[in-house]
Amino acid sequence: MFDWIQHFADWLIYSVFGIEATSHLGTALNFFVYDTLKILILLFIIVFFMGIVNAYFPIEKLKDFLHRKKLYGLEYFFASIFGAITPFCSCSSVPLFIGFVQGGIPLGVTFAFLITSPLVNEVAIAMFIGMFGWKATLIYGSYGILLGTIGGWLLGKFNLEPLLSDWVKKILAIKIQQQELEEEKLSFRERLPEITRAAWEIVRGVLIYVIIGIAIGAAMHGYVPENFFGQYLGGGEWWTVPLAVIFAVPMYANAAGIVPVIQVFVAKGVPLGTAIAFMMATVGLSIPEATLLKKVMTIKLIAIYFSVVTLFIIISGFIFNILL
Repeated sequence: MFDWIQHFADWLIYSVFGIEATSHLGTALNFFVYDTLKILILLFIIVFFMGIVNAYFPIEKLKDFLHRKKLYGLEYFFASIFGAITPFCSCSSVPLFIGFVQGGIPLGVTFAFLITSPLVNEVAIAMFIGMFGWKATLIYGSYGILLGTIGGWLLGKFNLEPLLSDWVKKILAIKIQQQELEEEKLSFRERLPEITRAAWEIVRGVLIYVIIGIAIGAAMHGYVPENFFGQYLGGGEWWTVPLAVIFAVPMYANAAGIVPVIQVFVAKGVPLGTAIAFMMATVGLSIPEATLLKKVMTIKLIAIYFSVVTLFIIISGFIFNILL
């Protein structure tokens, strides 16, 4: 879907600017151009689509349904499944998270998606099967979905809505305007300019956060050597699991990009559970992601979210080392 963006990034950085593809600078700049364009396009498409949904479908009724009906946690499970089938990294998942917030979906359900989406996807699953076998893949995939379900449910119980940023109020104001459009029974052609304007306003509002977040991720991607981590995590001591998670947080990569690195870790003697914990923290917790989320959440909410997910990933590392 985004191959054309990769081709453009390759052409711009390697041909136009003449930077070597094997250099740290070339790798970092290529990553920055590709991810910036991809995330901005995703953000606009998703927010634009949610604008159409808000204009035509009773989002408030859906929100009320999710609040009133006893689904016994299935709403969190379904959100986790949806996250698992969307092949996005943590920063690419943020646009969908914003779309959920815009649509009035309960915050705990949106967290279930946000947790699972970067952790589990079909590309990573396919690579896991080839590199580590069916048993490790089944445990990893199932636990990723379970982590999102339980994490979303737990965060939903904390009543965290007041900790969303003031910017969310503007999103809700846009939703009210779109509901007014519905009441006016305007045609799609008449609604389209307002929906497009609202989507662009949201993209413009997060633009600086996208650029800063991806710039940090690009620097990490291009300049941090892989063997820097492997040499500290191969001992198998209990503290290597939390250390692996701490090491991983500054990193930024999607699951497909980090799986080959995990294979190298395991080949160098790092326990598989510790390596998977490193991978889950790399794709599920990152400084670029926190930078993007700062537009939607307060610092306190980001800290709560990262703390819960970090704890779950550390526990998962211990469990994986026992089972695998």
